[in-house]
Amino acid sequence: QVHLGESGGGLVQPGGSLRLSCVVSEGTFRSYAMGWFRQASGEEREFVASVSTTSWSGISSAYADSVKGRFTISRDNAKNTVYLQMNSLKAEDTAVYYCAAATSSRARTSTPRAAGEYDYWGQGTQVTVSS
Repeated sequence: QVHLGESGGGLVQPGGSLRLSCVVSEGTFRSYAMGWFRQASGEEREFVASVSTTSWSGISSAYADSVKGRFTISRDNAKNTVYLQMNSLKAEDTAVYYCAAATSSRARTSTPRAAGEYDYWGQGTQVTVSS
């Protein structure tokens, strides 16, 4: 059974930065596409960013328009960890952030955006942006 554990959330002022981490235990991390999603209170879960596995052509990433240019997703296969660097945070970034792993052969070389393409989820970490 694959387990995902997020950390790094907290309270930050507008314009500040946070780095979220997600450690994957069990399974073969390097063969999973990884994603970050978020869910604000009273809202549906939404896609934030995703990163493919490492292939001969390198790594691909994708971002929601709302975070493009401010957030960066990265992965460290040696540490079984995916990161989300969040800069220039805004109040509307406040949400519970979830990491997820996509294990299908079709998904792993892409950058999935749909929650249904992910097989395993973490418990989430709260990010609050407020002055």
